[in-house]
Amino acid sequence: MTATEPAALSAAVRTQVSVPLRFGDGYHTAADVFTFTGLTDGKEHLALGLGDWRGTVADGRPPLVRPHSECLTGDVFGSERCDCGPQLREAAERITDAGGFLLYLRQEGRGIGLYAKLDAYALQDSGLDTYEANVALGRGEDERDYTAAAQMLATLGVTTIDLLSNNPDKAAQLDQHGITVASRIPTGVHLSDANARYLRTKVLHTAHSLALPLAG
Repeated sequence: MTATEPAALSAAVRTQVSVPLRFGDGYHTAADVFTFTGLTDGKEHLALGLGDWRGTVADGRPPLVRPHSECLTGDVFGSERCDCGPQLREAAERITDAGGFLLYLRQEGRGIGLYAKLDAYALQDSGLDTYEANVALGRGEDERDYTAAAQMLATLGVTTIDLLSNNPDKAAQLDQHGITVASRIPTGVHLSDANARYLRTKVLHTAHSLALPLAG
């Protein structure tokens, strides 16, 4: 498969189950959670159908989709060194309102894994930025691959989406694998003292669409 070919359609839904969700601030919704066989990387990624995703797909409207990379420290423990936890919470509500899918992708630490991510945190404490730290560990700046995300969408009958993301690389990779991005919708800005440098680096280094306040 070349970089411009659609993702292979050999994936299939393995399980579909309804799961009620409740977040720490009390927001709750329900998800139709899909597991898959045949994903290209063999990882246990999930697709969460939220809101009236069935009606959206049946009507041929682009569902709102967020590919969200797993972040144990942010999603579970509420770390403020990134904006992952608040983005996950925001995405659940916005996708529920619009109808679409939250793709929960097992790509911790921009694909380098949990332990390596924490090693990168230690290097950031010594002065490196988030991308420099990954490279210093002998890894890529961002090793995430969205082929499986494209497979999951195609398996669910979705080939055109509204993408909830600040990251232009997600749109580019999905397009390469046959998923048309009708529009790219930025998430909110979840800024704290602990993640200000991290967010600013994403804007300056990889053109994330975050409307950060000007640095003093």
